[in-house]
Amino acid sequence: MFDPRAIELWRQAPRLTSFAAFFERTASGKGGAPDLAEPQPDLSLLDYDVDCAVFSDSHKRLWGHFDSHYFASIPYRLEEECRLGAAMLTYALRGWARNASPTTIYTLGTGTGCLARTLAALGGGRIKTLCCSPTAANREAFLGNRGSEHAHFFLGPFFELDGDRYATDTDLLPFRNGFDILFEDTTFQMYDRDRVKQLEFIAPRIRHGGVLVQVQKLAHQDRDLYDERERQKDELFKTRYFSTSHISEKKDEILNTMTDFQVDLQTTVSALRSFFRYSVLTWNSGNFYTIASSNSRASILALVSLMTKPAIPPAYCYEQLPAAVIDTETDPLGPELLWRGADMMASLASKRPAAA
Repeated sequence: MFDPRAIELWRQAPRLTSFAAFFERTASGKGGAPDLAEPQPDLSLLDYDVDCAVFSDSHKRLWGHFDSHYFASIPYRLEEECRLGAAMLTYALRGWARNASPTTIYTLGTGTGCLARTLAALGGGRIKTLCCSPTAANREAFLGNRGSEHAHFFLGPFFELDGDRYATDTDLLPFRNGFDILFEDTTFQMYDRDRVKQLEFIAPRIRHGGVLVQVQKLAHQDRDLYDERERQKDELFKTRYFSTSHISEKKDEILNTMTDFQVDLQTTVSALRSFFRYSVLTWNSGNFYTIASSNSRASILALVSLMTKPAIPPAYCYEQLPAAVIDTETDPLGPELLWRGADMMASLASKRPAAA
């Protein structure tokens, strides 16, 4: 049985208490929306890749209120979701081709579940997805534009999806045997600092050969460096979409509190090492990171090799990617960690502005 003290601690965490009203207000469209411009993916950063462009187009059609807020808040997170989503889609379809059974994907704490809905829609029954959120307005957005009967939503925090729930809830029947991909999106940092406990709860739900993908905002041992990256985000990126007063209000309401539960990269890697043989940094934007982890060398190489290069201006990326942060001496990832080349859309590429 999982530690009930951890569950009770998470139940009293900011995401379900002091933050709850903010998320409900934003997800219902009553606040939090960009007040200057709507975020749009920059396909030139994705090298006009066909798979990314198709995913982007399908993804945008399924947005809810919270998605506009989210993608306007994190530099180039929208392009990253299109890049990652396209890779997940191909990875899942290749899995279906091997065993003729649906690939299962769980997006943990992903607001309206837009990523999950897009994957299910494009999968056409070959992918079954689940997302969760404790915010009722996110569930309304999900059901209002579901996209596919193969996309499922659980209204509640991630820790209520325990073994008993999977065993008794008929809506969760496709997921009783676990997930091929489990994606955690900036959720752990709203509940606790104990990443080992959080991973201990979700890791058993990952199937043999499965992959955990996380987007996390990480602390830094050098606080000045962390703050400088935050200024870059707020002053150079978010001001395209939000007024300065709007940015200040969110910082006071949410971000200053959320730093209490952020951990640094070293702590994150240490926790992941307790559960996985391999972990790879695949994206970095200021203080935000995408990390893919697995106990299967073949699976993690397969997923990473389906990603195009990170779609982000160099000034926002502070890491050399891809980078193995957990590896084995006997069977290392080594030089096989490579991005795929873009399958460029010629008609769009011809319109790409010439370099200055």
